[in-house]
Amino acid sequence: MDDYELKHDHHTISMLADHMVFNPKFRRKVLIGDIADETEIIICKIIKELGCELIRISVNEDHVHLFYRYPPKYSVSYIAHRVKGASSRYLRQKFPELKELVKKGSLWSASCYHGSVGNGWEAVEKYIENQNR
Repeated sequence: MDDYELKHDHHTISMLADHMVFNPKFRRKVLIGDIADETEIIICKIIKELGCELIRISVNEDHVHLFYRYPPKYSVSYIAHRVKGASSRYLRQKFPELKELVKKGSLWSASCYHGSVGNGWEAVEKYIENQNR
């Protein structure tokens, strides 16, 4: 699919894209090795289940970049809530050492960044692509 192609649903035509960045609590550098690999796999799965289209992902040791298209029926805060909640549960179950680091609650910090992407697709893709793991 062409990045700039309009998405047609039953009653809407849209071209919605978001650049989301979020990090583990206290910006801990825990997203390394197998944890980083599993983080990418589970986030890709969640994004697909939501009916979103992942354009680019970068999992760094202390933060995650997601660039994705989403349907108008969802808000970016809803998508963030689902991605962070489900991935936190999965990762803490698979890697018990993460439970020790965060003790209580989610793996992820409560905040995240959202950047609405209009005509700057190439800049965002290039930026995320150049992030070091």
